[in-house]
Amino acid sequence: MRAAALRAPLGTRAVLMLVALTYVGVMLLLPLGAVLFEALRKGIGLWWAAISDPDARSAIRLTLIVAAISVPLNTVFGVAAAWAISKYNFAGKGLLVALIELPFSVSPVVSGLVFVMLFGANGWFGPWLEDQDIQIVFALPGLVLATVFVTFPYVARQLIPLMTVQGRAEEEAALTLGASGWRTFLRVTLPNIRFGLLYGVLLCNARAMGEFGAVSVVSGHIRGETNTMPLHVEVLYNDYNFVAAFSVASLLALLALVTLALKSALEWRYRAELEARR
Repeated sequence: MRAAALRAPLGTRAVLMLVALTYVGVMLLLPLGAVLFEALRKGIGLWWAAISDPDARSAIRLTLIVAAISVPLNTVFGVAAAWAISKYNFAGKGLLVALIELPFSVSPVVSGLVFVMLFGANGWFGPWLEDQDIQIVFALPGLVLATVFVTFPYVARQLIPLMTVQGRAEEEAALTLGASGWRTFLRVTLPNIRFGLLYGVLLCNARAMGEFGAVSVVSGHIRGETNTMPLHVEVLYNDYNFVAAFSVASLLALLALVTLALKSALEWRYRAELEARR
């Protein structure tokens, strides 16, 4: 009866599928195809020359470094926050959940301005940092801070509902049998959340490599030093170097496709494991 209630007329299903596919094609596939076409329009040689340019290589390297630092930090924070929220009751729990979601409602540009206000030359801590010869803004630390801020909800938001549904029964049983907290996490908690954790890490990494607004404010747009890949694309496009701009943008698009493929593989593996347990 339930399956019958969910059935819709063939015409309705066809219209809904057509609307969905058209929207996906116009909003996603068409821009992606345009980027790849423009990147390769004048040949693979110019594409390779654009991405092997010293400034482009610096932007690629900086993007990977920022992601390599910010993603593990957010992974540790996300697991710790999700564990605390889902396994324990404490005062301020609702406030912590709200703060985790704060970057979703704050413009990335605003978050970048906050870091400039705090650590810039004329900021709250700017004079002290200058006396200590420490540079945050317009340097790698500022890029990492901005990226961590805009990406830290992703792992936590994937794990909190998952760990809440799983409850505390298995962990309590392991602790009752004499397992330590760390052993309980490694042998009980981590295997149960591994797919959700990997999914959150993928989303966090994709956002970290593609972030523009926050890092644009704190980077200073110094070519070859503080420009990440999205910022380098903007510089090339503003210089009317369209082939190079689309070539570097194509790398970001390819990274997005790799992320999508890994996401689909994780979802398939998770469904297969659920079916095997039934």
